[in-house]
Amino acid sequence: MGYARLPTVLRLGSLRVVIYPADHRPAHVHMIGDGNEAVFILGCPDGPIVLRENRGFAFATVRAIARDLAGHRAHLCESWRHIHG
Repeated sequence: MGYARLPTVLRLGSLRVVIYPADHRPAHVHMIGDGNEAVFILGCPDGPIVLRENRGFAFATVRAIARDLAGHRAHLCESWRHIHG
């Protein structure tokens, strides 16, 4: 499955926030952009956003992404529930 066919649930600038339809728990998102990818566990409903893996993003960018994701946590958790039933 190519990245272009994955559900984009949010855009943060040039980055796409993606949830794989047949993915595993816990609820998490993939940040894709600029040739990089990072995976963040959402901590639904109100736990911390935790970096699970990073391929290519600078540490400062990862911290900024985590802050941005925290501001959208309710939407992202609802998107996870909608996609995964």
